[in-house]
Amino acid sequence: MIGPASLQRVTGAHPRLLDAALATLVGGIGLLPLLFGRWPDGVRPSGADAVAAAAAFLLLLARRRAPLPVLALTVLGEVAFTVLASYPSRVLKVAALIAVYTVARTVRRRIALIAVSGTALSLYAVITYATDSAAGPEAGAVFAWTGMFAAVGATVRTWHDYAAAMEERALRAEASKEEEARRRVAEERLRIARELHDVIAHHIALITIQAGVAGHFLRGRPDQAELALGHIRDAGRTVLDELGPLLHVLRQSGDEKTDETQPTEPVPGLSRLGGLLESLTAAGLSVRHRNSGPPRPLPTAIDLAAYRVIQEGLTNAHKHGATAAEADLLVDYGPDQLRIRITNSLDFGPCPASAATGTGHGLTGMRERALAVGGSLHAGADADGRFRLAVDLPLPTPGPPTDTRTSDRPGTALPATAANGRQG
Repeated sequence: MIGPASLQRVTGAHPRLLDAALATLVGGIGLLPLLFGRWPDGVRPSGADAVAAAAAFLLLLARRRAPLPVLALTVLGEVAFTVLASYPSRVLKVAALIAVYTVARTVRRRIALIAVSGTALSLYAVITYATDSAAGPEAGAVFAWTGMFAAVGATVRTWHDYAAAMEERALRAEASKEEEARRRVAEERLRIARELHDVIAHHIALITIQAGVAGHFLRGRPDQAELALGHIRDAGRTVLDELGPLLHVLRQSGDEKTDETQPTEPVPGLSRLGGLLESLTAAGLSVRHRNSGPPRPLPTAIDLAAYRVIQEGLTNAHKHGATAAEADLLVDYGPDQLRIRITNSLDFGPCPASAATGTGHGLTGMRERALAVGGSLHAGADADGRFRLAVDLPLPTPGPPTDTRTSDRPGTALPATAANGRQG
C-alpha cells in the first residue's frame, strides 16, 4: 500500500511523472463527454472540446518549466473557445486554475498577484459573455475558485520556503559545530605543543649544559664530571615524570574515565619554584631570586603560566646570556597582578628591541601563555647590555596579608659552557 510519505517521495523525485498524470487526468475528463454524447449539464460536446482537451494536456505538461506562459495560453484558449463555441470550456478552465496554483507556488509574489488578478478578471469576462449576466453565481464562483487555488499555491510555497530555511539553518549549525570542533582541536594542539616545549626544552638545555661540564672535567676533575652526570640523570628523570601525565592525557579517549591515581594534566606552579632554581643552580646559572609582596594561592592557570614563563625565561638566560651565567628574578605579588621580572647580561652589548622581541618558540610560547590568561609580556635588550623580560599576569583581589617579607635566594654557580646569542 502506498502511503502519503511514499507518494511524496515519488512525486518529489519525479515531478514530471506527477505532471504527466495530472495532464492525463484533466485531458481524459475532457474527452469523456465525447464518449457519452453530452456534458452533465446537457450541453452536447463538439470537436472543439477534443481540441481543448488536447491543449489542456499539452499545457499542463509544461506548467513547471513555463508557469506564466502556460497560464496565459490557457486563459487565451478559454477566451477563444468561448467566442467560437458560445460556451466556456470546462477543461481549459480547470487547466487555468491549476496554472494559477503553479504560478502562486513558483513565481515571485508580486508578479503572481498580478497574473492571478488578470486571470480572475479574464475568466469573469468569459463567464459574463457566455451567460449574459455579470452578477450570476457562476461569475462570482470564478473569483472564489481562482482565489482558492492561488491561496493553496501560496501556502505550499510558504511551507517549502520554511522547510528550506530550516534545512539551511540546520546545515549552518552543523557547519558551525564542525568549525568549533576544529577550533578546539587546534587550540588543544597548541596548548599541548606549548606544554611539550616548556617541559622538554628546559630539561634538554640543562642536560646539554651539564654534558658540556662533564666533558670539560672528565679527565682533570672526575669528581666534578660525576656530579654533572648526576645532574643529567636527575634532569632526565624529571622530564620523564613531567611527560608522563601529559602523555596519559593524549592516550585517553574522549569517553574514558579519568584514573584517580594518574593526574590528568601536569600543573606545576610557583610552589615548585625552589626545585627549579636548584636545578638551574646545579647547571651553572646563578639566580638572585626575590619575592615581593604577600605570597598567596593563585588560580591554576595563572600559577602554571607563571611557572612556565620563569622556567623558559631562566633557561634562555642560561643558554643565551653572558659567560658569567647570572640572572636576577623578581616575583612581585601585587594587589591586582603578578609581576615577573628576569634580567641577565648579554655579551654582545645592546641590540635593537625589535630583534629581541623573539621569533623563536621560546618567547613566542611565553607571550602566548601570558596573553591566554589576560596578561602581557615585554622583552628586549637595554643599552647597558642587559636583557630584560617583564611579564604581568592578572590576579584576583587578595585576602588579608599573611607575609610581607622579601627574601633573596642567591644561587651558587658551577662552571658551565654557555652560548652567546639572542633570547628566543
